[in-house]
Amino acid sequence: MADGSRPAQPYIEAVIYDLDGVLVSTDEYHFRAWKRLADDENIAFDHTINERLRGVSRMESLSIILERSKRIYSGDEKRSLAERKNGYYVESLGALGSDAILPGATETVRALHLLGLRQAVASSSRNAPLILGRTGLSSLFDAAIDGSMITRSKPDPEVFLKAAQALGVAASACVVVEDAVSGVEAAVAAGMRAFAVASAARAAGNIASDNTAAAAWMTAPDLSGNSLVQAVRPFVRAPGKR
Repeated sequence: MADGSRPAQPYIEAVIYDLDGVLVSTDEYHFRAWKRLADDENIAFDHTINERLRGVSRMESLSIILERSKRIYSGDEKRSLAERKNGYYVESLGALGSDAILPGATETVRALHLLGLRQAVASSSRNAPLILGRTGLSSLFDAAIDGSMITRSKPDPEVFLKAAQALGVAASACVVVEDAVSGVEAAVAAGMRAFAVASAARAAGNIASDNTAAAAWMTAPDLSGNSLVQAVRPFVRAPGKR
């Protein structure tokens, strides 16, 4: 974490969160669904390969898995495989509940709401509305952008720019909370500050090493301990000055 000193940066008016790995954990659900599909097709797949799927779309994830296939799949076959995987995944979400919410997530969103910040979820997943609903998080956010609303996945900034537009806030006044390197890169490409958690925090020093401006703004292991609230508070305009 930074020392809390305040650089000459715009005030923060909004926070945009990636969903999986930031607010909730469905990693194992995804892994099991991809593993089941890979086993169906006799393709090697493990947790190491699964790490490469963070922050990218379903079709791009499938392409990564098919790198190890002994056969070539047509476009129609790939779409069928992606639909089958999603079927496996959605089926497993029947067991999803509030216990999937990560430590500090709910408390952070509520605390930043009290500071007057607008907040959105921006996820490449088309299943984001289902996950938000099953975990009970939907009502906490002013907007939600999911994979059905974008044409380009991270590191393209589209999903974050659409979230900022939905919130009515300039990109430069937004902070993005991300657990994937591709998400941090997308936030930077959008002209937003990136608060990196989990694997993105661990990799922050390697992000765009040839461009120091593309590093994560701040990092923390997760959202517990008011980590994001403490980072954001010095950049929030006092209520009487809004």
